[in-house]
Amino acid sequence: MIPKELLKKIRQIEIRTKRLVSESLAGQYHSAFKGQGMDFDEVREYQPGDEVRAIDWNVTARMNHPFVKKFREERELTVMLVVDLSASGLFGSTDQSKRELAAELASVLAFSAIRNQDKVGLVLFSEEVEKYIPPRKGRRHVLRVIRDILYCQPKWRGTSLNGALEFVNRILPHRSVVVVVSDFLGETRPSRAAMISHLRGRAVHSETLGRMSVTTLRQTSRRHDLVAVQITDPYERVLPGLGRLVLQDAETGERVEINTSDERRRTAFARRQVKTQEELDRVFRGARVDAIQIHTDQPYDRALAQFFDTREKRRRHG
Repeated sequence: MIPKELLKKIRQIEIRTKRLVSESLAGQYHSAFKGQGMDFDEVREYQPGDEVRAIDWNVTARMNHPFVKKFREERELTVMLVVDLSASGLFGSTDQSKRELAAELASVLAFSAIRNQDKVGLVLFSEEVEKYIPPRKGRRHVLRVIRDILYCQPKWRGTSLNGALEFVNRILPHRSVVVVVSDFLGETRPSRAAMISHLRGRAVHSETLGRMSVTTLRQTSRRHDLVAVQITDPYERVLPGLGRLVLQDAETGERVEINTSDERRRTAFARRQVKTQEELDRVFRGARVDAIQIHTDQPYDRALAQFFDTREKRRRHG
């Protein structure tokens, strides 16, 4: 039995996101993502400027003047949402936790997809794949996706994106849009350990991303249109000056007591987080993964619109 409070939250998310989709984002989604291929439509007479490669030589031979094949874009896509359920997603210093924002972003993408006659599937993961919902269309299906992101109780607290992407590569036979929604914190174990060390005042020089395999990212981005949606909270970027605090890593349980009034400590923390983000961005670029960063303390509609617009411009000029 789903609690009434959760049903109310799902309905609120639906109302907010459907309005946003209908007013602006559905059209931008359509422009940003290509279909799986091109379907043959018809042949027509050759016109100056047509691609020579498009000439249909059989028809041309019969008619004694050139004809070209005309294709139309196959619009139906499969959009697979791959959502991180690790314990770090429960954190939120604003009105929304990262998990709640992930559900809302998934809702926007899912409603945009079904409005464009695309199918939507869901993979929920932590240290392993927690749940899989096969791709389908329709409003009821999207509401189930939102419900499961909010309601699913994962067995594990940590993160393994590698396992989730390997699972996706096995179950999707055709090229699809794969959107990973995560904070990507659990994928940078050395960096996370270094962050704790900085808080304790110890210097650590490792810059290596730990658990996220660049090879797996590259394999997935070659097979599918892979997009990384990173959700961050302001307190994960800059420590507030709130005096002495006891902080606990949601995934490992490790605790550290720090004095956040120490400006040098806060500066070191902020610099460390900038370096970690730069390393993550470098990995995404190297794997040819499109990435977008969403902040819990800022409206996400502008960031999504700008992301869609950038992809659409790249398609036109690429």
